[in-house]
Amino acid sequence: MDRIGEVAVVVPVHNEEQHLARALAGIRAAANALQARQPDVGVAIVVVLDTCTDNSLEMAARAAAADTRITLLEVAFRSVGKSRAAGIESFLAACPLSTDAASRRLWLANTDADSCVPANWLQRQVALADAGADAVLGSVEPDPDGMDAEILRRWHARHPFEENHAHVYGANFGVRASAYQLSGGFPRQRSHEDRALVEKLRRRGFAVTATDSIRVLTSGRIHARAPHGFGAYLLALGLEPAVAIEG
Repeated sequence: MDRIGEVAVVVPVHNEEQHLARALAGIRAAANALQARQPDVGVAIVVVLDTCTDNSLEMAARAAAADTRITLLEVAFRSVGKSRAAGIESFLAACPLSTDAASRRLWLANTDADSCVPANWLQRQVALADAGADAVLGSVEPDPDGMDAEILRRWHARHPFEENHAHVYGANFGVRASAYQLSGGFPRQRSHEDRALVEKLRRRGFAVTATDSIRVLTSGRIHARAPHGFGAYLLALGLEPAVAIEG
């Protein structure tokens, strides 16, 4: 198996001034930790600003000025799936892969602007990729700060933290570029683009590893940005009768 030589982190942003600084700080810390351990591995961070009308662009520009690994891409999709795909396409266009081996050595790490990755996030993904994984599905934990306690309890009841879990989160997902390309990439849909890609990867026989060893903290808001995204799911949990959860 080809060892990873470069990592591209893609983070879609739509009006995330409340969370973006923390998200970028977490990504930069994870990149620093990886490169401190493996200085030969390059890291690029693509921030995809989708129809932002708040201060997200200014915040991202300040981060890019302070860190040359960060590049900005402005789009007008109002779609996290399209933004993820555009960020990857932009990186691949700027740094075309000359050989199949080069695509196998490039890792595409994905998270969200309302999330904060742990310091070992990239180290662990690269280690799993070097051990043979073509995709890594990490776990997420809703940020309890300001979150309804009952919704949080219901979420934890349905999402135990464990290895080989059954969940797919765009906020904590990595894939080998060769597998991504051969599977057709993220579909340009408004939600569940991550699940659709993982289904294609599995149908094609790629090695998909699910792990709780890299847990991402993500917003517990119930005001959904995607029509069937994480926030919408949390809202639905809060509306369900208690007996349905207890049973």
